[in-house]
Amino acid sequence: MATISTRALGRTLLARQHLLARTDLTPVAMSEHLVGIQAQQPRDPYLAMWSRIEGFDPADLEAALVDRSLVRMVAMRGTIHLLTATDALAVRPLFQAVLDQEMARHSQHKAALAGLDLRPVSAFARRLLTEPRSVPRLRDALAERFPDQDPSALAFACRNTVPLVQAPPRGLWTRGGAVAYVAAEHWIDGSAAPSTIDELALRYLAAFGPATVADFATFTRLTRLREVFERLRPQLRTWTDDEGRELFDVAEGEVADPDLPAPVRFLPEYDNVLLSHADRSRVTGGLAPGLHPPDALRLGHVLVDGRVQATWALETAGSGPARVRIRHANLSRTDRSDVEAEAERAAAILGRGASAVGVALERVG
Repeated sequence: MATISTRALGRTLLARQHLLARTDLTPVAMSEHLVGIQAQQPRDPYLAMWSRIEGFDPADLEAALVDRSLVRMVAMRGTIHLLTATDALAVRPLFQAVLDQEMARHSQHKAALAGLDLRPVSAFARRLLTEPRSVPRLRDALAERFPDQDPSALAFACRNTVPLVQAPPRGLWTRGGAVAYVAAEHWIDGSAAPSTIDELALRYLAAFGPATVADFATFTRLTRLREVFERLRPQLRTWTDDEGRELFDVAEGEVADPDLPAPVRFLPEYDNVLLSHADRSRVTGGLAPGLHPPDALRLGHVLVDGRVQATWALETAGSGPARVRIRHANLSRTDRSDVEAEAERAAAILGRGASAVGVALERVG
């Protein structure tokens, strides 16, 4: 079994994520390739796409949300992702067990939902949410229909038992909005055959591999995945990493040269490349602790030489110009210059539409 270094794993991940070289994929094709785009923060996908797609225009992603070829919904790990319409129908059912567990563990709602037959609640939500409805309006309708139950807990149950889309304007670039749910079956035209966990594993490896079973478990939050890889083993390529762990990959997966240059890339607070492995050292190795102070919120990440070596945050002052503050631990003068240049190119995305955006670098530690 061949050995693969952490550095080679990092370069391979960046290549497959289109972070070594931008591509001409459309936002829909990019979402399909990455098996969804992290979207907990509504505008994070715009920066994620900008860093991966040559000449990316936020209007293209916004248009895909409006025409419903892309949708925002709960999927992997019980978190919000930007999915193609097909994946919203085909992949979402694989995570029902994760969402069931989330209801059973939820600190606020588990007591109200324990032992409750949710089938009438889910059926009611499917009939009700033929058009987008805000969460307060959903709670009001649930309170009227099920007066003896906690409407907030029932709304949370609807989110977890029924495939629901967060309809625009939520997630748009030019304007935003509060969460409004609509049942996927009423929002998305057509149908899609349910995906299998084996199919999902192969797609994951193509975009995130080589990877361990634990990595795929982190990506999905599903269990009993060893048997999936054992079933697939005859068609997979295997590697051993620097720690002696077995990694799997699709047979046609190309491994990048570890000495390839990795350009500076700005990533949002949540990004696929940072959240999809149990061992994230391929992109976070050597991360300086001072870059993430305990009281820091909403920090984006900056890849330098293929690893997270800086963070960024948008600072605003009333109606004045915005500033992107970049914190780094020990970047060379050349790296600082490259980071600043990429920040200036990304200013319109980082600044979320601010009229003017400045850039400031700050060394920590």
